[in-house]
Amino acid sequence: MSVMAVGVVAVAWCLFFVNGHVLGEDGFQGLLDLEDIPSPNLLMVGLTLIPGAAAKGAVCLDGTLPGYHFHPGFGSGANSWLIQLEGGGWCNSIRSCVFRKTTRRGSSKYMEKTLAFTGILSNKAEENPDFFNWNRVKLRYCDGASFSGEGQNKANGLYFRGQRIFEAGMEELMSKGMKNADQALLSGCSAGGLASIVHCDEFGGLFPKTTKVKCLSDAGLFLDATDVAGGHTMRNLYAGVVSLQGVEKNLPSTCTNRLDPTSCFFPENLIDNIKTPLFLLNAAYDAWQFQESLVPSSVDPHGEWTACKLNHSNCNSTQIQFLQDFRMEMLDDVKGFARYDQNGLFINSCFAHCQTERQDTWFADDSPLIGKKKIAESVGDWYFDRRPVKAIDCPYPCDTTCHNLVFK
Repeated sequence: MSVMAVGVVAVAWCLFFVNGHVLGEDGFQGLLDLEDIPSPNLLMVGLTLIPGAAAKGAVCLDGTLPGYHFHPGFGSGANSWLIQLEGGGWCNSIRSCVFRKTTRRGSSKYMEKTLAFTGILSNKAEENPDFFNWNRVKLRYCDGASFSGEGQNKANGLYFRGQRIFEAGMEELMSKGMKNADQALLSGCSAGGLASIVHCDEFGGLFPKTTKVKCLSDAGLFLDATDVAGGHTMRNLYAGVVSLQGVEKNLPSTCTNRLDPTSCFFPENLIDNIKTPLFLLNAAYDAWQFQESLVPSSVDPHGEWTACKLNHSNCNSTQIQFLQDFRMEMLDDVKGFARYDQNGLFINSCFAHCQTERQDTWFADDSPLIGKKKIAESVGDWYFDRRPVKAIDCPYPCDTTCHNLVFK
C-alpha cells in the first residue's frame, strides 16, 4: 500500500506504516518512509545525540542515546525557539515494543543522520513566514509512549523512558540558549501532537513569565471514539501503552484526580485544563484515525470499508454519515476548549494527517484554507495575537482546498 496526496507529492507526512504496509493494533510503528523528495534545495539538518542523557537514564527503547536536529535562528528570530516533537505511533505490548526497538522509532542506531526541515521547520520566509528565522528543533521520538513513559522491562531489554527523554531534551536545549528565549512554541504532529498537549504546561513552566510561550498540536486530537463494530480500538491501544510504559505518573493530576489513567491519555480529557495557550490543528476526518481507530482491518473482516478507506470518494452515504458523526464528536470535544480566548483552533474538513510539516499543506500557493486563511497564517495570527483564531470548516464535501490523502 502506498500513499499520495491528490495533486501533490507526499513528503514527510506521518501515517503509521512500516515499509509501506499498515500494521495491526499490536504494531503501530514508524512513519511512512520519505520518498520522491521533489527538490535538491531542501534544508537537511544533522542529527545530534544527547551525550548526558544516559546518566539520567533518558534512553531510547533499546538503551541508545536520544537525539535531535537543530537549525539555529538568525536576525529577529535569534532568541525565539520552535520545538517540534516527532510523531510515529506507539507500542502497546512487549512484542510491539521489541519490534519497535529495531527501528528508528525505538533506537538512535537506526535514525536518519539528516532530516529535511520543511513546512513549519523551513528556513525560508516564502515557505514559513512567521517562524523561518527562529531556532528550530526536531526532538526525535524513540520511546513509543508520546514522550511520557517511565519504567523498563529487563527481561526484554526495554527502556520506557519517554518522560526522561523529554526532560533531557529540554535541558540540552536550555543549555544551547533556549533559556534566554523571548518566544517559544512547543509543537508536534500525531503522537508528537499528543505529546505537545501532555507536556504543554510542563514546557511553559521552564520559562520566566516574561517569555511568550505557547503550544501547537497537529493531528494530536485522538478521540476515545467507538469503531464501526461498536468496539473501542483506540482505548484498547492506549490502555496497553499506559499500563506497559508506566505513563500514569506523568499525566496531569488535574485529570488523574477524576478519571482513569487511560482516559487521561486522551486529549479531550486534558485540553480544558491546560493553562498555557494551546492551538489545535486537526483534520475533521483524520486519515490515521479513520484507517486505524475507526475502521481497523480487525473489525472489517469482509472488507466492506476497503474502497472507502483507500479513497473517500468511494464511500457510500452510510459510510459518510459515520464519518460525519465522528466530525461532530470532535467538534463537541473542543467546545469547552474553544471558549478560552487564549486558545486557537483550525479544524478543516479534510482527509489528512499532519499538516504543519508538509510544505504543501502548511504554506504554499494552493494550501488548504478556512475563511481565506492558510494554516501557517492562522497559526501565526494566533501565536502573535494578531487576531483570535477559532476556525471550524463546513462539513465534507464543501471544502475544495483540501489536500486529501488517497491510498493505493
